[in-house]
Amino acid sequence: MDLDTSHLLEYLAQVEEVAEDILADKQNLIDLDKKRQKTREAIRKLRNEQESKKTWICFGNMFLKLPHKQASTIIEKDFEKIDNEMTDIRIRLKSKVSKLRDMEHKNDIGRFNLSPLSRQEMKSIENLL
Repeated sequence: MDLDTSHLLEYLAQVEEVAEDILADKQNLIDLDKKRQKTREAIRKLRNEQESKKTWICFGNMFLKLPHKQASTIIEKDFEKIDNEMTDIRIRLKSKVSKLRDMEHKNDIGRFNLSPLSRQEMKSIENLL
């Protein structure tokens, strides 16, 4: 093989690697969104139940019967953890897509890489106003 062909193959391998990483992150987002939706359903179900009862919760492959308040706290923490993980993946995904577009020598897609304000930031702004 001549030098140009080996450089082309190396370049295509790098582009393919970044593209595969992007696809893996997108699939991870889909899986996390399904898990987050199930967690949201569990939170809503616990809010509608009586607080005096104990509740069954599934952790991996075992079921535990916990007090209502403790079960609710655990599920809400799990929801926040999933939400934070999804946010982190979305942030990384933006940079990976930009890297791929740079590697393909395409123009930026016209975004400013802005992210919405968090709830805490919105509350701070409301307090200032």
